[in-house]
Amino acid sequence: MGDIVKRTSVGALLLIIMPLAVWASGWRWAPGGNGSIQYALYWLTESVTRPWGILTSALLCCWFLWCLRFRLKPALILLAIMVAAISGGQYSNTSIKALVKEPRPYVVWLEQAYQVKNVAFYAQTRDLRSAQVRQLIEHDNRIPDWLKRHWAFETGYAFPSGHSMFSASWALLSVGLLWPRRHYKTIALLMMWATGVMTSRLVLGMHWPRDLAAAVLVSWLLVIVATWCAQRWSGPLTVPPREQREITQRENEE
Repeated sequence: MGDIVKRTSVGALLLIIMPLAVWASGWRWAPGGNGSIQYALYWLTESVTRPWGILTSALLCCWFLWCLRFRLKPALILLAIMVAAISGGQYSNTSIKALVKEPRPYVVWLEQAYQVKNVAFYAQTRDLRSAQVRQLIEHDNRIPDWLKRHWAFETGYAFPSGHSMFSASWALLSVGLLWPRRHYKTIALLMMWATGVMTSRLVLGMHWPRDLAAAVLVSWLLVIVATWCAQRWSGPLTVPPREQREITQRENEE
């Protein structure tokens, strides 16, 4: 357990640096900016947004199982653990949002620009909120069409960030599960992807920095438990002796 906590703590620290730095800087979202960069970040967000997030999870589950190469029963147990960790994060995210009821940055901006009280906005059903967002910004040239659609689709509360929790959970699962097998490239790619997703949530006006920081902390706790369960019930996460000999042989040949 100690090793799991240590390596996932390092991963969580790397992920939380960006939102904490933005939070400390006092930066606040406002419409405008580089459209090309925003659009690229939008597609990072889409990799997590329904229904694409389901496909992302399916692909990552398959990749993790291939990397670890457990036998059938341990592999199925590992699959269940990973799905439970990601699903648990999303359920906890929904529950916390309902308790905290923090408005999104773009909703606060709508209040300032169009005199829409955020309390009244959130008192409506999701369908009515979506319709109101579309109506208010239909002719606002400051907001690109793709972002208008995204805002109308995402009308829930802000704290914590579900997209950040999803991507951070996968990134930290890679640290917890794949680090002992030396899959460093996968870990690096998922850490960069998670950071990109979190950045997109700020740039697109969907979240405050504290939403991202809270999401990383919740993900970290879930991943510690998930990794410990995987190690206990699926088998050792370290490199098997036979595979270790093959790695050593390749390194000597190089």
